[in-house]
Amino acid sequence: MAIPPPVVAAVRQAWHWQWLQLMGGLGPADAEGNYRRPPAAFATPPECPASAGQPGRHLLIVGRSCPWAHRAWLVWTLRELEGSIELLVVEPDPKAGRWRFVEPFEGALSLVDLYRRCGSDPRARATVPLLYDRVDQRIVVNESARLIELLNRWPAPASAPDLEPIELAEPIDRWRDHLQGAVNDGVYRCGFARHQAAYDRAEAELFAAFEALELSLAGGSPWLCGDRLSLADVVLFPTLIRLELVYAPLFGCSRRPLWQFPALWDWRRRFHRLPGVAATCFPAAWRRDYFGSLFPLQPSGIVPAGPDLATLVEGCPPGSQR
Repeated sequence: MAIPPPVVAAVRQAWHWQWLQLMGGLGPADAEGNYRRPPAAFATPPECPASAGQPGRHLLIVGRSCPWAHRAWLVWTLRELEGSIELLVVEPDPKAGRWRFVEPFEGALSLVDLYRRCGSDPRARATVPLLYDRVDQRIVVNESARLIELLNRWPAPASAPDLEPIELAEPIDRWRDHLQGAVNDGVYRCGFARHQAAYDRAEAELFAAFEALELSLAGGSPWLCGDRLSLADVVLFPTLIRLELVYAPLFGCSRRPLWQFPALWDWRRRFHRLPGVAATCFPAAWRRDYFGSLFPLQPSGIVPAGPDLATLVEGCPPGSQR
């Protein structure tokens, strides 16, 4: 028996209203339906503390599926900071919509508990990544852009790269500013758009940024700012490595596959091959947490199958002679 059209229309209208309420829980939007990332609670850029070299004092808390945490994890890895900063991975709690500790930490069962113990506003979101000082029992910083800058200044072995050399400060800042809005936030602006026009704007900016990246890398330099790896490369990688597995199918970032940007494809493979980088990538967790937890975007909770990450990254684009 066919469902009467008035019933279908009423259900669609009611579902759309409910969807807007649920989307509000994922992230705020402006009057035009554009997703706006909320500010971090502990965002003040800190100086590198005098206690930075004390083993066991500082802790970097990350989540496997969060791209903002991934960038901090990458700097921690590339700069070989495991001797002075411990790494702690929290797990998502889909039912409660928050991060939880696998084992109680500092008397806290969830990241929300730790934030409240550190004096955050009760309305503030408890997010990763964050750098925690065990002695002072405080969150040093939880804004990822500021945190990776701090980790780059952190005392490190002589072999560790400087990811923000002064002579490259201008191009690094220029790329980071562009990538933050158009790419890093851009995929979320696509997925969390409330209206078609908001999605269209975000999607157009995202692929225009891919074109700009392709043009820059096609000049022959291995990295965005020339021959040296930098924070500009670090902030791009977490988004690109999730593109085919999450952002294209779930957020609608699918106008063109990445293999149609051959220089950008090669760049991703080059970054993925850096020592320790592959160990920061958890494709099964990414797909589980995005598809299984973002109910407004995937109400069924079904986690679809996806390509093997290593095969995807190491593969040659169709028609490539390399």
